Amino acid sequence: MGLLLVVAEAAAGALLALWLVVRGLARSRSQDMPTGKVSAPPPADPGTDWTPAIAFGLLALVVACLAVALLRGGWHWAGGTQAVVAVALGVVVLASVVEESSRNPPEPAPTWNSPPCRSGGDSDECARSGG
Repeated sequence: MGLLLVVAEAAAGALLALWLVVRGLARSRSQDMPTGKVSAPPPADPGTDWTPAIAFGLLALVVACLAVALLRGGWHWAGGTQAVVAVALGVVVLASVVEESSRNPPEPAPTWNSPPCRSGGDSDECARSGG
């Protein structure tokens, strides 16, 4: 029973990963293709997409609930196997979330360039003189 459930969860995880890949391709494709509408351009960096972490976190939650139900029903080996799978999925999701949130965003490009210093001094002298 436990082995059958692990195979079913692996298949569900593969389908989930396939869906996320197709979704990611569709998102990148829609940003590349111009539309007929005149609207504001998409932001340069749309930010972190948390959908994969949420999806695999929900899968881990479903597996954990199944593990609890099996353990309460007396299926100790199957429930234990499900508990191990749930913990492994949870650790992977938490590790990916911590890794993604620890990335530093790139520095924004400067929006104003000061004119060159005409006095021949260093940049500090130019800053004090007003140009």
